[in-house]
Amino acid sequence: MTRLQTPTSSYAGRFAPSPTGPLHAGSLVAALASWLDARAHQGRWLVRIEDIDPPRCMAGADDLILQQLAACGLRPDETPVWQSRRCSFYEQALQQLLARRLAYACACTRRDIEMAWERLGMERQRHVERPYPGTCRAGLQGRPARAWRFATEKAARQALPFDGQAAPAWDAADGSLLWQDRRLGAQSQDLVHSVGDFVLRRADGLWAYQLAVVVDDGLQQISHVVRGEDLTDNTPRQMLLQQALGLATPVYLHTPLVRRADGEKLSKQHGARSIDTSTPQACRAALAAAAAALGLPVADCTHKSLADALALWVQAWRANYNHAL
Repeated sequence: MTRLQTPTSSYAGRFAPSPTGPLHAGSLVAALASWLDARAHQGRWLVRIEDIDPPRCMAGADDLILQQLAACGLRPDETPVWQSRRCSFYEQALQQLLARRLAYACACTRRDIEMAWERLGMERQRHVERPYPGTCRAGLQGRPARAWRFATEKAARQALPFDGQAAPAWDAADGSLLWQDRRLGAQSQDLVHSVGDFVLRRADGLWAYQLAVVVDDGLQQISHVVRGEDLTDNTPRQMLLQQALGLATPVYLHTPLVRRADGEKLSKQHGARSIDTSTPQACRAALAAAAAALGLPVADCTHKSLADALALWVQAWRANYNHAL
């Protein structure tokens, strides 16, 4: 890949948007935070277009996102990559997990899973994920494979101690995975019972986010992940996959979310408007709003150039988060 800037440390971070639409205020917060963290530590900042779900992608959104980032002064240090061009790597990872019997074929339809939940008395709750009921763990019993799942319980039993500051650990009392987030502090999740065996490849043949993001972070040697707080509960799944595939675990920091008036996360699905990058002044205003959401000073940036404002925020970010490395 073409190197645009020589890094001065082993730090590598990334911003990984899905091209389902242009950048909005919430996604700019994640982009700015990941860029600031990389710059504060003199590391590489990469952009990865996560377009492995074509039905959800908007034509031209990938190029528009890259243009918006550039207009805001957020330029990656290497040529961006597209997940849709990396499927052979995901296939290799799946085969590795299958060979270790940490993944298996699943024949369940959505209705099969709903019926199993009903039999177990597991009612649907808003924003609460119900664990896979384990229907296909013992084999398909003559049914054709529809998807492939990761065997969380088996992987948890095989888990070995991690080394390093980012290392998660297991709570022997309840089987929870414990890890440290740079902003949120100590985190835990009983992955086996709260999530269960999760999908690696879908029934329609598309790769699942969890596998793709882990493989790509490993291949790109991502050392630090800075992303939105809504992805916090994905972290233990990714940590367990990293261990199963022999990949290093990055250091995680989950940023505050931009919310609508009703408290829901601002998102493209809820009609979030594209940020305005038509002029330098509009870019600076959008970045100032993102910086404010991150708790960074904005009053001193009113009359500064875009480059000077970004430099000020790098200093503020370094003061706030360097200690958390």
